[in-house]
Amino acid sequence: MAQRARIVLLAAEGLPNAEIARRVGMTRPTVILWRNRYVAGGIRALGDLDRSGRPPVIDDAAVVVATLQPPPESLGVTHWSARLLAKEMGISFASVARIWRDWKLQPWRRETFKFSTDPELDAKVRDVVGLYLAPPDKAVVVCVDEKTQVQALDRTAPILPLRPGLPEKATHDYVRHGTTSLFAALEVATGKVTDACYDRHTHVEFLDFLKLVAKTYPRVKLHVVADNYATHKHPEVPGLAGEEPPDHDALHANLGILAQPRGGVLRDHHPPSHPPRQLHQRQGTQSRHRDVYRRLERTLRTVRLDQDRRRDPCQSPP
Repeated sequence: MAQRARIVLLAAEGLPNAEIARRVGMTRPTVILWRNRYVAGGIRALGDLDRSGRPPVIDDAAVVVATLQPPPESLGVTHWSARLLAKEMGISFASVARIWRDWKLQPWRRETFKFSTDPELDAKVRDVVGLYLAPPDKAVVVCVDEKTQVQALDRTAPILPLRPGLPEKATHDYVRHGTTSLFAALEVATGKVTDACYDRHTHVEFLDFLKLVAKTYPRVKLHVVADNYATHKHPEVPGLAGEEPPDHDALHANLGILAQPRGGVLRDHHPPSHPPRQLHQRQGTQSRHRDVYRRLERTLRTVRLDQDRRRDPCQSPP
């Protein structure tokens, strides 16, 4: 309808038929057809004429309503298929498939969603967003997360580099040197990352990593954002022992950790009636990983692929 109306408007401006066809993207005979239709019947003539044959008897709305309803239990299926619904309604499955395409219905697809049952969700979201958008003055905001079961793999032969006409090549077999867990703390303002690797992933390693983060920022107030992982909510993790900290500004997400200036320890947020618990730092946290790192950094032996190449028998010896 928009193209037909545009043809009439351009014709009213006195443009020739060839120019109108070029502008609207139609052929010249089509432009002449719709100009003649407009002259004969006006604006109403720009619409489609009645089609020949019997009018359609399939009600699209009825098919849509039936699709939105679950199948009866007697069929023993969880959702409709085009053939099953067509058989149930007495129409062709091609008509059902066409209606589903027109209305963008896909009964076989499913997407998941979840509503949080945490009564303090609103307060936690506000705290986290507030820390990201407007962090407190003279404070550092870090986001902590882990990547567990990182496989330390080593190929049995060096990877052959990419060459013109040849893709990069690597052997299908490898040597496994165990697994490790990567802990990382991202500073929101600068993008600085504090990381460490551990053999296990328990609250002991998480506390040890928190001490490393506190040591990295020794003279500033530290805000740590973490997720709901069970390791982060262990009773021995500061700020997660179940007590409400006296200063709510330090509570965000599930963690309320404060690095005391010049102290070198992490203090738990207990009510005033309870003395703060001190978590002393320990040196040499990476010593037990030296064996894995040494095997990962070892030099691979050189494999020469042309050492067994046969000499051309037609070539004369030197």
